[in-house]
Amino acid sequence: MNPEISFFGLYAPSLLVCAPIAYILASLVRRMLGALGIYRYLWHQSLAALAIFVCLLGALLHILSEASF
Repeated sequence: MNPEISFFGLYAPSLLVCAPIAYILASLVRRMLGALGIYRYLWHQSLAALAIFVCLLGALLHILSEASF
């Protein structure tokens, strides 16, 4: 696993690159869940939103670590 990603010679940690992508995906998923009315069945919406973000961030980091650049 390469913990750094190179952008034209500038190295950035993979977490720094994946976190904004995971945030955008999580906000899309939250909007979808809100539109479908699934948030009515959840006990704590903020914890669900955090769990969605952490799961997406973990999935992105896993996919990035498996890819060979």
